[in-house]
Amino acid sequence: MKPQVSMRDALADPQLLGGAIPGDSWLPWRTLLIAAMGEALTDEERAIFTALTGREREPLSLVEELVAICGRRAGKTRAAGTLGAYVGTLCDHSEYLAPGERGVIPILAQSLDGAARAFMHVRGVLEHSPLLAEMLDGEPTQDTIRLASGVDVVVRPANFRTIRSITAVAAICDEVAFWMIEGTANPDAEILNALRPSLATTGGPLMVISSPHAKRGEVYKTFRRDYGPAGDPAVLVAKGPSRSFNPTLPQKTIDRAYARDPEVAASEFGGEFRNDIAAFVTREVVEACVLPGVRERGRIHEHGYVAFVDPSGGLNDSMTLAIAHQEGETAVLDAVRERKPPFSPEAVVAEFCALLKLYGITEVTGDRYGAEWVRSAFDRAGVPYHHADRTRSELYRDLLPALNSGKVELLDLPEIVTQLCALERRVARGGKESIDHPPHGHDDVANAVAGALSLVRASAAPSVGMFLSSAVRAGIARSRA
Repeated sequence: MKPQVSMRDALADPQLLGGAIPGDSWLPWRTLLIAAMGEALTDEERAIFTALTGREREPLSLVEELVAICGRRAGKTRAAGTLGAYVGTLCDHSEYLAPGERGVIPILAQSLDGAARAFMHVRGVLEHSPLLAEMLDGEPTQDTIRLASGVDVVVRPANFRTIRSITAVAAICDEVAFWMIEGTANPDAEILNALRPSLATTGGPLMVISSPHAKRGEVYKTFRRDYGPAGDPAVLVAKGPSRSFNPTLPQKTIDRAYARDPEVAASEFGGEFRNDIAAFVTREVVEACVLPGVRERGRIHEHGYVAFVDPSGGLNDSMTLAIAHQEGETAVLDAVRERKPPFSPEAVVAEFCALLKLYGITEVTGDRYGAEWVRSAFDRAGVPYHHADRTRSELYRDLLPALNSGKVELLDLPEIVTQLCALERRVARGGKESIDHPPHGHDDVANAVAGALSLVRASAAPSVGMFLSSAVRAGIARSRA
């Protein structure tokens, strides 16, 4: 990547990027972008730089990665859009591209909607620049800006499979602390590891912007490893509260947030990783309970089986079913079904009931989603539906000792491992603990599995048998017959 105009000059020129992040309130972001491009700072800028990065001096060479960890409304998406516009229009990449090849600036986020917001900032910066607007090669589409410089700015979902074959001249990754993809062990790590090689030949920057979340994942690891003077010089990490990046944010808004919930506000506006969120269980513990290669177990008539359903209306969440039995002190998972939306709830109920009957199960338990329609649908299919007397958080809590002690046998299905490992343990202000999926995540499969294993463990333990309804206990007895 060869800049044709310095970042400082571009940000100062009203014909280029002078209107992108102007004025005193944007000085922190201008400082970071100038420093990330390897340019020298003024004394005033250096003081801001030190406060945000913990480093006394700017790098004076182009960094490979700029990681900005800041609270909400800090202006990070606009700043990232400015960087994307600069690299796409005011830098020459021809030396690093094959004849006819176009460079790519992918914008990745947890969802396409999130990526589209960053994309619109890039588009807005370009369209409001008198000179850069002339570099638009045709009308931008919903997911692509084609530039006369031979670069395309594109929207991509945060998925390691979608960015492996591109030659990137820069990349923008939005809200990485909240990335979660079903079926992967470490989605943020996998995506970033797949993305970095695409930048290797061009030397373009990777910009990661995110609000902080739990003390885990790549954003937290990068902060711990590279923030401050001992960090990798090629990785510039900036961190701070929202007002350090955007001093125009009203203090009264932040004060009200802290009054409502100090722990949440410290993350949302204070730029701090949350102390009240921890991982529910380690991957090593869960994988130790998986019998490799066993994806389903058929019925053995000597065993009694139970089932748990996590219902769904068919539009947003999956509808899931798990079947389990007890062998000695071990709760054994036998079958799992997941039907992803959209689907017909009545059709899925019929399918699930057919499977239940194969295992000799005559009743099913599930949560209270949908109130009466769920019960009615199963009743019409000839399988009475009982509401669970414990919340999903309580089911997860009760499952944890069995996982830790190895008294559970799970199926070799990646969705089970991924969703259990993604669960977060949270402590509210009053000290009440809850366990749930992370923001933008899913736990439909994990909930059904936890419910089935808890039911079967309760059926085998007289001291906790009170948790089972008489109808469920009778159903277990009949399935053994």
